[in-house]
Amino acid sequence: MSFRPPLTCHSDHHLPVIPTEVEESHLLRREIVYWVYILTNKFNNVLYIGVTNDLQRRVFEHKNKLVEGFTQKYNVDKLVYYESTEDVESAILREKQLKNWRKEKKLVLIERMNPKWLDLSKDIY
Repeated sequence: MSFRPPLTCHSDHHLPVIPTEVEESHLLRREIVYWVYILTNKFNNVLYIGVTNDLQRRVFEHKNKLVEGFTQKYNVDKLVYYESTEDVESAILREKQLKNWRKEKKLVLIERMNPKWLDLSKDIY
């Protein structure tokens, strides 16, 4: 099923304006996705778990030290794990769940997705 916004009239000609295919495709992509992610440092010995609705932007902020606090202090800027959901409450609950896990369990989660601990940020651009 395709989403079509209501027709609007062009003020000069009173003709319906129908979004072009490109505009419609852009509207369809505006669904909000929430990301739970794990960052580490170059030594893979510090973990940071966060949640965001824009993973690209957030990783960029971490990599460029635009986020004051823990990640800046410990040079945590390597994306090693991420998952998504369309429900903000689920994302927040998952973030809290992961933060409460023991470190060993977090390591297993990361290694299932990313056994070589590569920086996955190139995959999100």
